[in-house]
Amino acid sequence: MCGLAVTLLAPRERTRWELDRIWDIFTENLIQNEERGKDATGVGIVQQDGARKVWKLPIPASEFVNHSDYCERIRGVFGPETICLLGHTRKPTKGSVGHSNNNHPILTEHVIGIHNGKIPNDDRLFGDFSMPRNGEVDSEVIFAMLETIPEKLKGRTYCKAVAARVALLRGQLTTVSADVRRPGELLILKRDMPFSMHYEESFGALFFSSRYVFLRKAFGRSVITEALVSKRGYIFKTEEFSYIKRRYSVAFAL
Repeated sequence: MCGLAVTLLAPRERTRWELDRIWDIFTENLIQNEERGKDATGVGIVQQDGARKVWKLPIPASEFVNHSDYCERIRGVFGPETICLLGHTRKPTKGSVGHSNNNHPILTEHVIGIHNGKIPNDDRLFGDFSMPRNGEVDSEVIFAMLETIPEKLKGRTYCKAVAARVALLRGQLTTVSADVRRPGELLILKRDMPFSMHYEESFGALFFSSRYVFLRKAFGRSVITEALVSKRGYIFKTEEFSYIKRRYSVAFAL
């Protein structure tokens, strides 16, 4: 069991106060997810141009957010060009937290992602598909599989390819990932593990959390109705979600 804390930002101008408030909400979301995993914490930032930065430490979130890296380096990167914040609190199922590549967010050549759940057939899939591997954690196989989807696939064809890869993964999962080959898109795959979202119009931002209780406390009781349906894949587009009532641009069965 791990915790996921995510913020997706629509491209628009924001005041310094708005950016500070968004950062504070993300930070509190990360801390509130500590009870789902205290062994390691990580944060990833995705910029509009596809640039990715990741920081991870084998410490609880409550310590991580007070570390100089978080308060200075990570906070310094977050700004007007940021489109996504990915946070993860880890309770290990496989792979030592002492090896940074086992902690989340996980980076592959084009994908950055976080995962809550357990994939028991990861070793088999790495072998069957002859995919490169950087760590021992089972979660890495999810993002390695997404790497195998050709960039040329679009729309429904792409969704079918994602669903076909997910069908090969045993176990429970909720994942959030961004692929630099598909700029401005956030892919969420939800199969049995909890995950909820809230759109805050005043900030032009979507907030996601493994703990819907945090979202309810932060934004009100209506959040209880915003849990994402299980056994579905979702694509959120930064250029579109603020104008779509359901917020996601595409949903498909897993």
